[in-house]
Amino acid sequence: MLLSWRHYMHISEGVLSPPVLALGGVITVAGTAMGLKHLDGEKIMTTALLTSTFFVASLIHVPVGPANVHLILSGLMGITLGWACFPAILTALFLQVLFFQYGGFTVLGVNTANMAVPAIICYLLFRPLLTSGKKGQKVAAFASGFIAVLLGTLFMAGSLFASDQQFFNTAKLVCIAHIPLMFIEGIITMFAVTFLAKVQPEFLQLKTK
Repeated sequence: MLLSWRHYMHISEGVLSPPVLALGGVITVAGTAMGLKHLDGEKIMTTALLTSTFFVASLIHVPVGPANVHLILSGLMGITLGWACFPAILTALFLQVLFFQYGGFTVLGVNTANMAVPAIICYLLFRPLLTSGKKGQKVAAFASGFIAVLLGTLFMAGSLFASDQQFFNTAKLVCIAHIPLMFIEGIITMFAVTFLAKVQPEFLQLKTK
């Protein structure tokens, strides 16, 4: 199996080349170190809650074509946690490997990087829009959910292709299968951020006016 087909973004062990594994490991170590540096007391509860949400959401699978897809919520984690999403995603994926054998320990770095890097990109691009009014807030949230899944899928495909060009067709099929998820994640992230901004802005670290 090229991927853990039942589990979106979980590349199986024995598939990726050593250089790709090494690069993913380096990125994850560096990102986690940065995330822990930014993980202050105010973010611990939020990070723990979103880590558990990420863990549970990814256990619910829906068949789409050749693969099963599930919610990722990496866009929501990125725009909410910033760099702290790296240790959050790493922790959730580690527990999934430990308890359910999703992916594997040797590919943990790559699988984490493939989800956390897009989340950070969304944080850097869209976080400032959360305080630009309701319309900007909705646009930022939807874009974060959509683009996080889009980039995560492309990074996963790139990891496979960089290891062996014969994986191109497989990676292309998985990307196509996850197009609906991109819109679903965008909508869910938009509603989640809009709701939290109204009832509990401190969860998003937004200043109340």
